[in-house]
Amino acid sequence: MTNRRNFLKNAGIAAAAAGPAMLAAPYVKAQDKKITWRLQTYAGAALAEEVVRPCVNAFNKAANGEMEIELYTADQLVPTGELFRAMQAGTIDAVQSDDDSMNSPVDIKVFGGYFPFASRFSLDVPTLFYQYGLDKIWEEAYDEVGVKWLSAGAWDPCNFSTNKPIKSLEDLKGLRVFTFPTAGKFLTQFGVVPVTIPFEDVPVAMQTGEIDAIAWSGITEMKTSGWEEVTKYFLTNNISGGWCGSFFANGDRWKEVPEHLQQLWRVCMDSSHYRRLHWYWGGEASLRAGGSSLELTTIPAEEWKTVEEKAYAFWDEIAAQSERNAKVVKILKDYQAVMEKAGSPYR
Repeated sequence: MTNRRNFLKNAGIAAAAAGPAMLAAPYVKAQDKKITWRLQTYAGAALAEEVVRPCVNAFNKAANGEMEIELYTADQLVPTGELFRAMQAGTIDAVQSDDDSMNSPVDIKVFGGYFPFASRFSLDVPTLFYQYGLDKIWEEAYDEVGVKWLSAGAWDPCNFSTNKPIKSLEDLKGLRVFTFPTAGKFLTQFGVVPVTIPFEDVPVAMQTGEIDAIAWSGITEMKTSGWEEVTKYFLTNNISGGWCGSFFANGDRWKEVPEHLQQLWRVCMDSSHYRRLHWYWGGEASLRAGGSSLELTTIPAEEWKTVEEKAYAFWDEIAAQSERNAKVVKILKDYQAVMEKAGSPYR
């Protein structure tokens, strides 16, 4: 918090001295000096060590002094909801987040994070981007707002963790839940009350009763972030099998990076996506199999099917918002049809 206050204070002083025109001017760095980036992730300190620190460390070592990425965790420099604006303005250089929670000013932001039932397994996310064309749509959308979308990957599923057992849809009614914006909007039809608080405030909020549940992650993140200690139950049903998140950079800052370092960072991002695939997949299984103190509960499949059906109606509502959103929804429907036709183990 001290770092964040000092950062914002110094940034404000510099902005006042420079004036609007200078603040908006492209950043120029001499090519004979080391390039330094500030990257902030959506993840808290403990989680960041697993989901982003390894690839940043690998890049910094391989860059051999030509470039260094400084990693900051959730809300450390700016609040998560202000990440996009800070990156767009050049206050920070790069971001690892989902589009939804960092409040991207693009129509497709609703598909970031946990778009209801867009994925059943983590592998669905990269397949949708790199075989079904979502990457081109994301590039187009962010080019329009001066930000370079770099790469997307999957994280964990979205389950409920609570202090009371959830065994039916009726049990969801009235729950004050910390979750993502679009997921929260979807869940309101089942009586859920979405609550937005800083990532690091979640444990205290659970203990004080400010929130009743967390629908932010799977069981691996519950344990890694320390939230397992303030909850008792874990609902095995999920509204998404894989969180969709990306790496982004300020458009001007990305252009300043030499091509060989751009390629190096792309390789390191890919290594991060790969690591998460097996870290989450194995973690979810082992913790459900007895490695967690949380008691597992389940809503019967026939009752949970109601939630799935409502999700597809929600897709159509989102598709009506823009032509680009309609393209994404069509891709999701086409993909779902292929997976269902393919059968087990795909669906």
